[in-house]
Amino acid sequence: MIEPNRAVFRTTDGLDLVADRYGRSTRGVVILAHGGGQTRHAWAKTAAALADRGWQAIALDLRGHGESGWSPGGDYQIARFAEDMVAVARDIGGSPALIGASLGGLAGLFAEAEIAPGTFGSITLVDIVPNMDAAGAARVMGFMSAHVGQGFASLEEAADVIAAYLPHRPRPSDLSGLAKNLRLGEDGRYRWHWDPSFVTGVHRERSVRDAGLFESRFVGLTLPVHLIRGRLSELVSREAAEGFVSQLPNAKFTDVAGAAHMVAGDRNDAFLDAVVEFLERMDLEAQTDGL
Repeated sequence: MIEPNRAVFRTTDGLDLVADRYGRSTRGVVILAHGGGQTRHAWAKTAAALADRGWQAIALDLRGHGESGWSPGGDYQIARFAEDMVAVARDIGGSPALIGASLGGLAGLFAEAEIAPGTFGSITLVDIVPNMDAAGAARVMGFMSAHVGQGFASLEEAADVIAAYLPHRPRPSDLSGLAKNLRLGEDGRYRWHWDPSFVTGVHRERSVRDAGLFESRFVGLTLPVHLIRGRLSELVSREAAEGFVSQLPNAKFTDVAGAAHMVAGDRNDAFLDAVVEFLERMDLEAQTDGL
């Protein structure tokens, strides 16, 4: 498997965002932005596979996550993440493709609609739409909040908690991957590798009217958009997915069987097939347009 090189990007408000850079950009650059509470390591298999196929893949730790800087004052609104996405894309140059899971996908959409249209050549959304299921989102945030303070006594305890939350996914026997998403504190307890302020900073209750206004920002985006949904998703119903895609003039929808919200982790084979098919189609269309 291709080993990544470490990269660091600077945000407009002075934070360092850490990334892993895989491969060379013989076919273009793909930015991979994880979901809330994850780190860049969630993309390791996908990024390496894309690099093997000729793309340079840049897996990013979002602000407040992994090794990236924490936001002063706990500012973790979508607009702030979107500004970071634009800064990274401009540093890279050109119009990179974006693969964004949950928070990362919403931030990319916001960047295109509100901050800097044309930043990305395409956006692949991983199990996220603006009109997500409120109950499902609350369940995710509840899981993230449950162990913010006390953490876990061991990696095994953390693995047990995750297994109870994701019963459809086999509990891993090798916990080295999990260790990358936790940090060991001076008190000997493991805690998630993100700023505890993220939970309150990014999440606020929205009225039906506010949710509708948020969704309306993205209607009519003309860049290619690919929505990949986990068929068992607790956040994105099939109706919401089809409704969102129908409002975009250049969008497609893939429904992955046997996967929930963490599509890449649940069915990485099917997820990667869908991602590569879309990127290759974008590549072919770009070559055709250049003739």
